[in-house]
Amino acid sequence: MTASRKPVPPVASDSPASPARQAANSVAKSLRVHGFQAFFVGGCVRDMVRGVVPKDYDIATDALPEQVQQLFPRSLSVGAQFGVVVVLVDEQRVEVATFRSDGLYSDGRRPDEVFYSTDPKEDVLRRDFTVNGLLLDPADGKVLDHVGGLKDMERKVVRAIGEPSKRFQEDHLRMVRAVRFSATLGFEIDPATFQSIQEHAGLIQTVSGERLRDEVALILTSGRARRGMELLDTSGLLEPILPEIAAMKEVEQPPEFHPEGDVWTHTLLMLEALPGNCSLTLALGVLLHDVGKPPTFRVAPERIRFDNHVSVGARMGEQICRRLRLSVDDTRQIIALIENHLRFIDVPNMRTSTLKRFMRLERFEEHMELHRLDCLSSHRNLETYDLVRRKQMEFPAGEIRPARLINGTDLIRLGYEPGPRMGEILHSVEDAQLDGTLSSAEDALHYVQERYPR
Repeated sequence: MTASRKPVPPVASDSPASPARQAANSVAKSLRVHGFQAFFVGGCVRDMVRGVVPKDYDIATDALPEQVQQLFPRSLSVGAQFGVVVVLVDEQRVEVATFRSDGLYSDGRRPDEVFYSTDPKEDVLRRDFTVNGLLLDPADGKVLDHVGGLKDMERKVVRAIGEPSKRFQEDHLRMVRAVRFSATLGFEIDPATFQSIQEHAGLIQTVSGERLRDEVALILTSGRARRGMELLDTSGLLEPILPEIAAMKEVEQPPEFHPEGDVWTHTLLMLEALPGNCSLTLALGVLLHDVGKPPTFRVAPERIRFDNHVSVGARMGEQICRRLRLSVDDTRQIIALIENHLRFIDVPNMRTSTLKRFMRLERFEEHMELHRLDCLSSHRNLETYDLVRRKQMEFPAGEIRPARLINGTDLIRLGYEPGPRMGEILHSVEDAQLDGTLSSAEDALHYVQERYPR
């Protein structure tokens, strides 16, 4: 294919140039001054063609890794064995990769060996998709296209460079990346590329949980989570990556509570309403909140039931989080979202103390948002959500998490023995405080002596 060159209009919001662009310009200029080629490459060029300001910039060059490091003493050889060096410019990081072609990929992730090149075309041909295979010359702002990426950008198509089967066998994660780019960019996947994904979907099981987590996270927090999950499903990738989610399909729900349809449909509707850049914990909480329904489904005489689906779902959610190598903190929050999503049903009948304890759950706003989406994607009744919002305005922050009136030391002074009973007493005192019946330490001590004689 003959390379085409096309000028890219300046991105208005990148003028004056962002710190990231300034750093990349500086690195590219230094490479050129010393006789090397230097092009912006990959996602930053794709974004510039789309009129989007890139968050970071990658550079491709014919300079060898050791030459890059000599030229830029402030650099990190994070992937020097693959020709990749990170150059530090003030607070910015610019990834500089030497033109290369790759040998065999025996592990389905990395090339066994790489061969450095002086030809930018050779470097582009080993990349994943045409929309990521564009080069931009920062000297004149023109795009160098060896793979038809500009045409695919116009057509809004994600297409593998060269033979799709070869690209996906080289790195199995590329199949999920195709889905991610299609969903987040609003592009279609080229038919031949999509067919190859379907044929090789089973290979995704060899990919590590960490790498899958990162791609799934980008899909779920993109603002196009529903589209991404539907593509994972139709491509055959959902079953091997998240079989628990694939199991939601055709699991019926009581129509009086869920007129929208089965568990899969309900979950997709919630994902569709997730905003871009939402937290990963909220996104996974939405995805997994009903994960316990398929294994607990039964048809009772009166209606469809999902007995204990919350506790079952929490255990399943924890297993999924571990499989995807999520952090301990994120896992804890996701499990809490699953465990508490049905508690909103009881809010109208909760004691004030119980409601205040509920409202002080960590990151309670995520619980609220999950509940809101849950309602809007089913019966559409937001009365309970609105009630909690009113209570949040009604209760000052100090009333939801007030300083304790007494503690264990106070009880020991009164002659109470340390142990489980002491915890029960302090919990009862706090309930009375939250309900508004106790407001001082003196009242709390009298309360204890009357209710809990030694």
